[in-house]
Amino acid sequence: MMRTSANALVRLLLAPACPGCGHPLDRPLDGPICEVCWLGIPRLTDPLCDLCGDPLPSNAAPFRLCQRCLAEPPPFEVARSAGLHAGPLKAIVHAFKYHQRRTLARPLARLMLDAGVDLLAGADAVVPVPLHPWRALHRGFNQADDLADLLGLPVWRPLRRVRHGPAQAGLSGRDRRTNVTQAFTRRRALVVGLDRARAARLRNRTVVLIDDVMTTGATIEACSVALLEAGAGRVRVLTVSRALAPEPVPPPREHRLSTVPHR
Repeated sequence: MMRTSANALVRLLLAPACPGCGHPLDRPLDGPICEVCWLGIPRLTDPLCDLCGDPLPSNAAPFRLCQRCLAEPPPFEVARSAGLHAGPLKAIVHAFKYHQRRTLARPLARLMLDAGVDLLAGADAVVPVPLHPWRALHRGFNQADDLADLLGLPVWRPLRRVRHGPAQAGLSGRDRRTNVTQAFTRRRALVVGLDRARAARLRNRTVVLIDDVMTTGATIEACSVALLEAGAGRVRVLTVSRALAPEPVPPPREHRLSTVPHR
């Protein structure tokens, strides 16, 4: 009875809205996401690519690798995401990242824990993907940091962004990779600086790279390479959501016809 009254009072005074659908929350004290949106999050379930975690057709071969990973295996050991970057999950992540809804970090981290239980098991630490200091100052926080703090493992920050390029959102796959080619480096203190303890703890350890969204994988790959070059033994990747990889473009019809032998 008291909780029902408290929910009614919060609704009256604050009128909090669900970030997924924009409707007022019936029970705001139960959480910042309404039940309809929470249940409507498009989760990722098997079969998934064994490496990058992209969804595969239900009749996938036993090797369970997507075309992208077959053509160019990623530098990380494995990547998983809680759900597709679509529908209510996309709206929730957007509100968390751009609208200062930092209380959303806890329910999003719960999704990550469900999806990444095998990745986090046996790992030594989680590593949040960094923001450039200017972007972090403008936003007020790093969303990957907030998520990493809630995953139950030590949080190590051996990466820093060294170039303030354009935001990744809205860029094509090729432009994303160009944007991050020189955007990441490991901290000197972790490799050749005087802080030998920090350098030693990263070497040969298993770390889980944390971010909110995986799209083309350009940022994740750049960070993974930097961690491996710094001495990490294994790099795994865990994100809240992922955008589906684009379908391979079939060759032009004229080209396909030209391969048919003339009789």
